[in-house]
Amino acid sequence: MKGYIADIEELTEDNANFRKVLYTGKHLQLVLMALKPGEDIGAEVHTTHDQFFRVEKGKGEIIIDGKTSNIKSGFAMIVPAGAKHNVINTGDKLMRLYTLYAPPQHVDGIIALTRADAEALHEEYDGKTTE
Repeated sequence: MKGYIADIEELTEDNANFRKVLYTGKHLQLVLMALKPGEDIGAEVHTTHDQFFRVEKGKGEIIIDGKTSNIKSGFAMIVPAGAKHNVINTGDKLMRLYTLYAPPQHVDGIIALTRADAEALHEEYDGKTTE
């Protein structure tokens, strides 16, 4: 089958991995994330990538180019290419969210249980897609 069809809400709410790549297309990538209380994704800038986030469970903050906004379950955020950003879990439970990168950012199918695991991988998208 071409494409990707799944219950993204259920998958996101069940995910406890810091990062789990679900699908990689030529121009877009779907990734689940889970942040522990007090954890953040790490301030970053994607010079050529737009990024979409949606929080399914939890609460926190997103900082985009120095502006902080409170976020919670049901919130969606778009970070344009070139914007410095970070997502922080300010709650006392796991924050569960998913993100879409356009174009892809990570190796297809990769799973990092923790942020430390993700940082240790030093991986970058290699051009391979799910299909």
